[in-house]
Amino acid sequence: MIKTIIYIVCVLLSVFVLNGINFNNFFKKNHIIEARFYVIIISLIMGYLLGSFIIEFLDVSAIF
Repeated sequence: MIKTIIYIVCVLLSVFVLNGINFNNFFKKNHIIEARFYVIIISLIMGYLLGSFIIEFLDVSAIF
């Protein structure tokens, strides 16, 4: 249960961080939907990696 909470918090944190970047400049004009999907996919990837790092760090350090 705690792992799920860690993953959700990490994904939300990565969405918050990535919303500060204007990805529309990296895509062609009028391709806003593709830019939003890119942010969603990158947020999921970053959230999973950060969550996995935190969980593994807690397991190794025996705090968990």
